[in-house]
Amino acid sequence: MAYPQQLLIPMREDLTRYGVEETRTPADVDRALAPDSGTVMMVVNSVCGCAAGKARPGIGMALQHAVRPDKVATVFAGGDDAAVAHLRGILSQYPPSSPSIALFQNGKPVYMMHRSDIEPRDAFQIAKMLTEAFDRFCVKKEVPVG
Repeated sequence: MAYPQQLLIPMREDLTRYGVEETRTPADVDRALAPDSGTVMMVVNSVCGCAAGKARPGIGMALQHAVRPDKVATVFAGGDDAAVAHLRGILSQYPPSSPSIALFQNGKPVYMMHRSDIEPRDAFQIAKMLTEAFDRFCVKKEVPVG
């Protein structure tokens, strides 16, 4: 079911203000997850309370970590239906979940956080889980001195 786009704008901005790229079509998803894309975090955003109060704030906190994915992108369940269906096809070995967060390395999934992982935790715990996954799967970028 598609929600009115006007309703989704503030929920989309909860992620885009952190530099998260919207992937609103299957082609956008494919570009984000290209074979040479490095480490990509894909977020299935949602209108639900656990996305608003837990997942999105936790993602924002996690993205302040020194080690981060090369790219972070999102699709919106109930807003980007074709993109969400395409991403779920790519993640077919995992049950569909909104919200959810997946890490990919060069287009292949390596980590998945389902709604069932999000609901019982607060934003700080979600951020901790994500930063642990970043430390495991992402490459730390060297910051030039000077």
